[in-house]
Amino acid sequence: MEQWVLLRKGAEFDRIARRFHISPRLACLIRNREIVGDEAIERYLNGKLTDLSDGSLMKDMEKAAGILKRKIEEKKKIRVIGDYDIDGVNATYILLKGLGGLGADADSDIPDRIKDGYGLNMELMERAYKDGTDTVVTCDNGIAAAEEIAYGKSLGMTVIVTDHHEVPFEEHEGEIRYILPPADAVIDPKQADCAYPFKGLCGAAVAYRLLEKLYAAFGRSTDELLYLMENVAIATVGDVMDLAGENRILVKEGLMRLKTTENPGLKALLTCTGIDKGRIGAYHIGFVLGPCLNAGGRLATAKRSLALLQAGSWRDAQVLAADLKALNDSRKEMTEEAVRQAAELIESSPEGKDRVLVIYLPDCHESLAGIVAGRIRERYMRPVFILTDAQEGVKGSGRSIEAYHMYEGLNRCKELLDKYGGHKLAAGLSLKKENIPLLRRILNENCTLTEQDMAEKVSIDMEMPFSCVTEALVAELELLEPFGKGNTKPVFAARNISLLEGRILGKNHNVLKLKVRDQARTSIDAMFFGDIGTFSAYLEERYGKGAWDKLLGGRGSDISMSVTYYPGINEYQGRRTPQIVITHYR
Repeated sequence: MEQWVLLRKGAEFDRIARRFHISPRLACLIRNREIVGDEAIERYLNGKLTDLSDGSLMKDMEKAAGILKRKIEEKKKIRVIGDYDIDGVNATYILLKGLGGLGADADSDIPDRIKDGYGLNMELMERAYKDGTDTVVTCDNGIAAAEEIAYGKSLGMTVIVTDHHEVPFEEHEGEIRYILPPADAVIDPKQADCAYPFKGLCGAAVAYRLLEKLYAAFGRSTDELLYLMENVAIATVGDVMDLAGENRILVKEGLMRLKTTENPGLKALLTCTGIDKGRIGAYHIGFVLGPCLNAGGRLATAKRSLALLQAGSWRDAQVLAADLKALNDSRKEMTEEAVRQAAELIESSPEGKDRVLVIYLPDCHESLAGIVAGRIRERYMRPVFILTDAQEGVKGSGRSIEAYHMYEGLNRCKELLDKYGGHKLAAGLSLKKENIPLLRRILNENCTLTEQDMAEKVSIDMEMPFSCVTEALVAELELLEPFGKGNTKPVFAARNISLLEGRILGKNHNVLKLKVRDQARTSIDAMFFGDIGTFSAYLEERYGKGAWDKLLGGRGSDISMSVTYYPGINEYQGRRTPQIVITHYR
């Protein structure tokens, strides 16, 4: 059962509105996002790159820049080793372009998801050594690769780690001991003794900050790197970082640059996915561009996605973009089938009642485990691990809810696992097949989640009558963008609205358009993009058989419900009219 919670956070809304030339309603929405104090509000509304903290505050930043400067001057061979997801690919691209701009002899390697698994491994280090690499620079990985880095060092290579994942630790009698890799420099803002105040950067952003320091060391302007901000934005949104603090500034800047991108690969991907370059937002990265860039690493090799970013001609870019889009279309079909199988298991087995779901789908493509876990988590509001057969043993990905720290949960079962890593809301693991039942049991024995923790919480910013849905309001709400994790779209609510009429739209008949009226008797068009079958069943259950047909026949005025919604403007044949998008109902 959903919990609807109306946020009631106090502040001097009228004063804030006058100070920042916004409406008191917008001031209230900003306060609901925990933005408190004039300085924080100013940065939230008008943050610029100059407001970012000094990159030198990151532990080992100066040290790493110094090492790289010397290696470039000595013409040593540098290898960037990234990861196969959207963050790792963009971080690799950023470092390659930045190092290339300084005349470095730099190349890259990205692990194969199936063959190599996540992050560094012995084979990658061996390959680098055989290719005559002097210095390895990791990005979006390396913090958990102590053994592999020790091996690289034993071969005589210099190793610099740039990462943003949690630092591995051991817990002994309540005392935590962090385990850092023996690299020449380790840059990761999540290190306990790192003075950099913002801990939520993605791997690509950490790599970008290193380049800034390196360019400054060479006496070069960091403005030369600004074109790479679009890649930082893509990685930040695509890796589902909180769009708060410094990330908000980075993404706003990157989106602005993406609208006029000169990168042939990105232009081709925007074209083949039908995105209007001038109106691109965080949504398009998260749900259109991002999945295409991730599809390379999932179903083929992430080197294809890197090749797209590096494409030098429009023709090459078009071929690679079409290839990635086709891979993503295939990925969608495979995902739907795996989600169906997982839901079937949950509904029909005793394990489906567990608070931490551990679902074994032997035939699921291992690269889709994380996506499937995310979809199942949304459906059942519980932490989920999806496990599947790998070349050796079993591999899996987990997605969590806010009340459950997934990495810490795995840390308590580490003797069962061959490899694991991640953070609070997502994790990856590998283990022997025979250990699955034991993993399921221990995760659930250690789990302290309550029924309340597992109920979907719908946080409502404010109740608002439909008469307030105007062009001016919709335009003002754009000041709160980009929306995403950590900066969600505002949620408005209206009680006991009447559903006057409805019709089904869309080539797949999956969109419901309604005419609705609130208690102040203001009528407005409403769109609903959720499950129409569930919606119609709810109406029939509450208002009796035939209620759905009545609504579609324009005779639904006695049907009422409370809804949450987001306001918008519908543009059709030159006419602009207010409308709402219904997100939840009861």
